[in-house]
Amino acid sequence: MNQPLIVSSEIDIRVPATAVWDALTNPGMTKKYMFGCEAISDWRPGSPLLWKGNFNGLDMVAVKGSVVSIEPGRSLVYTAIDPNNPAIPDLPENYLTITYELTEQNGHTRLAVSQGDYNSVAEGAKRYEETMAGGGWTPLLVQIKELLEEGAK
Repeated sequence: MNQPLIVSSEIDIRVPATAVWDALTNPGMTKKYMFGCEAISDWRPGSPLLWKGNFNGLDMVAVKGSVVSIEPGRSLVYTAIDPNNPAIPDLPENYLTITYELTEQNGHTRLAVSQGDYNSVAEGAKRYEETMAGGGWTPLLVQIKELLEEGAK
């Protein structure tokens, strides 16, 4: 059996966990760093999670999934798939799992993100390589950090 193929990144942000949590779950905030997409959900386990944006003048769902578990201010686990990729059937076994973990200490928050297991989904190796070629989660985490720390000044 192959080792799990997981993309993971973490970053320290000089703001409290409540501010980081807001950045992860507030559609107005996600739009500022997630390619113009708003995260739309009621944030309850089992509920849908849609990343909606406007691309070339068209409103569309860029990513869809569902909330797996949530502990406000501490952790969020959800599934995700690109519904616009015809090479990947929209089946539960093709959804990746994304996990956010927040740890606050002295008013700073460590945000850790993992996504995978790419070995268990269709086109997994290709999807993994594309994600890694784009820097994994690191570019987004840097944007979140800059957005929150600049806003805290």
